Amino acid sequence: MELCEERIGYEFEDRKLLHSALTHASGAENRLRSNERLEFLGDAILGALVCETLFDRFPEFLEGDLTKLKSVVVSRQTCAKISKALGLDDCLIVGKGMASTRDVPPSLLADVFEALLAAIYLDGGDAAARQFISNTIDPEIEIAASIEHAGNFKSLLQQLAQREFGNTPIYQLVDEKGPDHSKCFKIAAQVGNQRFEAAWGRNKKEAEQRAASNALSQMRDEAAPFPSD
Repeated sequence: MELCEERIGYEFEDRKLLHSALTHASGAENRLRSNERLEFLGDAILGALVCETLFDRFPEFLEGDLTKLKSVVVSRQTCAKISKALGLDDCLIVGKGMASTRDVPPSLLADVFEALLAAIYLDGGDAAARQFISNTIDPEIEIAASIEHAGNFKSLLQQLAQREFGNTPIYQLVDEKGPDHSKCFKIAAQVGNQRFEAAWGRNKKEAEQRAASNALSQMRDEAAPFPSD
């Protein structure tokens, strides 16, 4: 349990909650002592907190965009991926049959992530659960958003700029480098009098999309995802 606390960055007041969260049905005296009930609660908490995060972070996304993004972020695959990255497979309490198996099934890894979230919520309250989500899920949100809206940042910026400022974004070439057959371009997006952090791309189209992504992030008071240097 100490190893788990170290890896998730949270120390429990009630270690019984942590023990329950890590206990698979195969390693429990009965199913009520396994992590199944915590998994049920954690699934609901995860969905609610991710929905709130997406709603606040992407004011330019329509309902359909948010729904698609949520389905990726809270998927079993994503939860299992995070569990694996945290090394939770080393912390599980399982029965002898499963203990002899070299690889932990992704479904079990997904379950323990949700159970841990619920345990943290019950132990430390809403703030602790939100911090855990921020530490683990936020990077997955950015990845999913980039994939879901790849090539569409310019469109999103145009919608937002016209709706909020009554302006259409313009894109300015700031710099370029490299030989003619393999040039890179540095482009900045500008809305009205405000110019946002420029971004490099392997062609003008890519640089403009990245510049638009930087602008959207900075409008949300977040760091630009694509460096200008």
